Amino acid sequence: MPASTLYARIEETIATEIAQGEYRPGDQLPTEDELLQRFQVSRITVRRAIQNLVSRGLLEIRRGLGTFVLSPRIEAELTKLKGFVEDMQSVGRRATARVVSQGVIAASARVAERLQLAKGTKVMQIKRVRLADDTPISFDETYLPLLLGKQIVRNDLRLHPIFTLLEEEYGVPLVEADYELEAVIATKAVADALQVKVGSPIFQIERTSLTIGNQPVDYEVLSYRGDIVRFVTKLLRHPTLPKS
Repeated sequence: MPASTLYARIEETIATEIAQGEYRPGDQLPTEDELLQRFQVSRITVRRAIQNLVSRGLLEIRRGLGTFVLSPRIEAELTKLKGFVEDMQSVGRRATARVVSQGVIAASARVAERLQLAKGTKVMQIKRVRLADDTPISFDETYLPLLLGKQIVRNDLRLHPIFTLLEEEYGVPLVEADYELEAVIATKAVADALQVKVGSPIFQIERTSLTIGNQPVDYEVLSYRGDIVRFVTKLLRHPTLPKS
């Protein structure tokens, strides 16, 4: 049997076993030698099959530890303004948060521009790691106008999402948001927060949320793990025409 057919057969066999639950997220795959014995093929054939499964996002190789099954990618829809908790609830994941730091800082030029303030104006900065089923997914840097920020940090931000506090506790409706998304690599700060290697692929979103009157009330830099999350949306070819 050609080598290409052999590694494809091994790849699909393991992929099927993952799909059927024989290997669950977090499980360690049998060793390379065990797979050699099971499939009776060459080492290079096994390695090719495993590498293809890594490329498909089904497995990850942890140096010195072995090969492990990854959780299915989380799909976040970019069709509606939602917070992290709402995104995770929509895909059946349990969302939690860990507050890294919170405090008053002078607004940088970028923060000031997004919040429509003068550079150097005092704002509240909040840094959190957001987790889904205890796995770090996103590192969030949030900037709020000072008076509003002081109200927000009175709450336990491990338990209470900022979007929910704004709308339900402080009567600040969120109407829309400006999004900018780009692919970047993890800096040391982001890598440490998300427990990934420096240089790992990251989706970075800059999101400015607006309330009534087109007034910005929340500016965030969100760093999502590129190996776990993917963003999906629906695009219309033409806007819906009004009915006559």
